[in-house]
Amino acid sequence: MAAKFIPLTNTQVKQAKPDPLRVVKLSDGGGLQLLIKPSGSKIWHLRYMKPVTNKQTTLSLGSYPSVSLAKAREKRVEAKSLVADGIDPINFRNELAENKRIEHSNSFRAVFDEWFEIKEAKIQPKQSKLIIRAFENHLFKSLGKVPISQLKPPQVIKVIRKVEEQGKFDLTKRLCARVNEVMKFAVFTGRISYNPLTDITEAFIKVKSTPNPAVPPEKLPWLLDVIRDGDMKVITRCLIKWQLNTMVRPKEAAMAEWSEIDFEKELWIIPAVRMGKTKRSHSVPLTSQALELLDKLKPLTGSDTYIFASFRKVSGHVHQETVNKALRRMGLGGIQSAHGFRSVASTTLNEKGFNVDLIETSLAHRDKNQIRQVYNRADYIDRRREMMQWWSDHIDQCSKGIYNLLGTVPALKLVNG
Repeated sequence: MAAKFIPLTNTQVKQAKPDPLRVVKLSDGGGLQLLIKPSGSKIWHLRYMKPVTNKQTTLSLGSYPSVSLAKAREKRVEAKSLVADGIDPINFRNELAENKRIEHSNSFRAVFDEWFEIKEAKIQPKQSKLIIRAFENHLFKSLGKVPISQLKPPQVIKVIRKVEEQGKFDLTKRLCARVNEVMKFAVFTGRISYNPLTDITEAFIKVKSTPNPAVPPEKLPWLLDVIRDGDMKVITRCLIKWQLNTMVRPKEAAMAEWSEIDFEKELWIIPAVRMGKTKRSHSVPLTSQALELLDKLKPLTGSDTYIFASFRKVSGHVHQETVNKALRRMGLGGIQSAHGFRSVASTTLNEKGFNVDLIETSLAHRDKNQIRQVYNRADYIDRRREMMQWWSDHIDQCSKGIYNLLGTVPALKLVNG
């Protein structure tokens, strides 16, 4: 009669000592063994017959005490169940590991990294930082490790909803758009067959964009009077006048560099890299009033890179929101914005009867008519110079409380390109 087999106990496993000359093997039955190496490490092994070849092999189940006796027995049951179904436990484990590796490489964060490497080459460094910051602050913590194939609308909406609840509606809209860009990239690279997040913007509040507030043209004398009495730094006051006289966007004005000024030709040439969607350099004829402003600023910032050098940041420019903050301090919030200066200029020049093409070119607007945009690229510098000078003179008159649009501009009104 065969001797009765006695399974291992927790005490035996814990107190088992190594042999300095050989590997000690303790059997728990069913092919489960504890191998104690001369170094003292204890490894669980399972001996079994491979389903197809029927050859004996060994599967490592982990080391003790990380894998307890009870856990090793559970793994033995799982492995033998696989063998009974004709599945080799070693192959099964390798497939699981490979699936996890693939799953990790196809996580939302991993696919984002691939997408962003391509995206980054097409955009400005500042925009790149904004995208990274938005994803890290609002998406990666909850979604970064999720396989992209498992992302579903309710899951993503729940995460972005937290941004919307903070009143950050523009950011909410941008996050939806960027997430969809990543998902489209996943489709193109074969990670997923379709993008389930296409319409997630429908789950969020639609905020109507409001135009930048601006006073009507006849209120310009009043506006200039309020600005004149406002308490602000010299640089800020000059920046307001510069924006008014040049009709440029706040960002373009704040980042103006001395190297961009051609004093001989009396032109400010803004490089294409700073002109956003138009992607074309923009030439601004400088009126006598604009040139006077530069003369006033030379002793203050002439040795700096930027015309409107920062009050706080060394070698930097003032923030593009500087004028807006000053206007709000003067009680003009919701009445007049920095960008709204362009509206005042555009409305006034149109009412005066200046040629539309001259006005639109001076505002650096893209022509919505694609054919016109191709053939109508002339900068009209000389004719624009006359119009811009009229506008600067008009500002001067308004600053004295005089508002007058009488008279005609036939030489300019007959211009048709």
